[in-house]
Amino acid sequence: MQPINIGICGLGTVGYGSYGVLKSNQEEISRRLGKLLCVSHIATLSLKDGQDIGDVKITDDAMVVARDPEVNILLELIGGTEFAYQLVLEAIAHGKHVVTANKALIATYGNEIFKAARDNNVIVAYEAAVAGGIPIIKVVREGLAANKIDWLAGIINGTGNYILTEMQSRSRPFVDVLKEAQDLGYAEADPTYDVEGIDAAHKLTILSALAFGTPLQLEKVYTEGISQITPEDLEYADELGYRIKHLGISSLSEQGIDLRVHPTLIAKQELIAKVDGVMNAVLVHGDAVGSTLYYGAGAGAEPTASAVVADVIDIVRRMGCIDNSKEGQEQIPALAFQHEALRDTRILPIEEIVCAYYLRISVQDKVGVIADITEILGDNGISIDAMIQKDPDKSGKDHEAIPVIIMTHEIQEAVMNKAITELEGLDAVTAGIIRIRVAELG
Repeated sequence: MQPINIGICGLGTVGYGSYGVLKSNQEEISRRLGKLLCVSHIATLSLKDGQDIGDVKITDDAMVVARDPEVNILLELIGGTEFAYQLVLEAIAHGKHVVTANKALIATYGNEIFKAARDNNVIVAYEAAVAGGIPIIKVVREGLAANKIDWLAGIINGTGNYILTEMQSRSRPFVDVLKEAQDLGYAEADPTYDVEGIDAAHKLTILSALAFGTPLQLEKVYTEGISQITPEDLEYADELGYRIKHLGISSLSEQGIDLRVHPTLIAKQELIAKVDGVMNAVLVHGDAVGSTLYYGAGAGAEPTASAVVADVIDIVRRMGCIDNSKEGQEQIPALAFQHEALRDTRILPIEEIVCAYYLRISVQDKVGVIADITEILGDNGISIDAMIQKDPDKSGKDHEAIPVIIMTHEIQEAVMNKAITELEGLDAVTAGIIRIRVAELG
């Protein structure tokens, strides 16, 4: 049996995890494929303690693997964007199929990478780039191919979900839980990508393009993090019947595509509101199938390696068809739709979205403040759905100010921006207003 040779670039958590799955499950994989998969070349700067790769050829230059004529499939597992982009292009130019777990790479350079793959008649697979072990790429691209996707929403960053879960369940401040997440290895030393929504924006860019048949448009995602959320916000949301989750949301309407990542209030009875800890979940609504939910581990060595190796298996199954097909013709399009059928659909600016809002307003405890607030909201056409006004003796350390919590009905973001500016201009308002959007996912 002629083996299919795999070259692994990057032997970190995911790279070594993928090597381990390919090795430990080699017999099972061969039974599925009728072919033998063999790791023949690895690029890594150094082997870590406990890493055993046997007699596999090793180099510290990933480009050597990309140019190795014996390697059939290259696994790009080094991370980052610029060098990874050059590495993938080099592998494609040398006729190799590519598997990557690099969401930043695909979100940033995917359009160029997929064009190069079409031109060279190879496959670039990226299931592991979104939601780790959840096969959400395959679901949206293939499993729901008969549907017109209306919208999708997901908890697609486990670090942020862990932080909000701990803040909710134990009434702990953001900074304390973030430090714990770093100590546990859930968050990086620089947690910006996780807590400010950048990692989720990369993943949402990919999911939205797959769902709606557009080129990848990372620069148009509205992104907002969770660092301003307090345990009090989580408590007030709970009183109102909601959970706060850091969601990626994308939907299609006649006006265009809504594409945003931000903290979101979700009704407690929604299944996705019950997803806690480091777990991920993606909710997809299709016109034929209705709402479907996909849940599982979004990161980690083995779940992500599972997705990487599944991509390798898919490529091997398709290699015969690709080799015999017309150059540039995709058997399964990288972005779900045939390249010439992709549409540059307008992405809505955040000012045009319409949703309900949670507002936390810190005010002086004096007569007439609530009347002033409701007057400004009313003048802007914003109706109030619910209100919580805390007594001064229950509002915390600062007895000079009390929080007023308001839930509004749906209104356009631009109108809400205007109202918030006017509210913050009131003498009785003592701090910036916290605004959290509400999502109705039913």
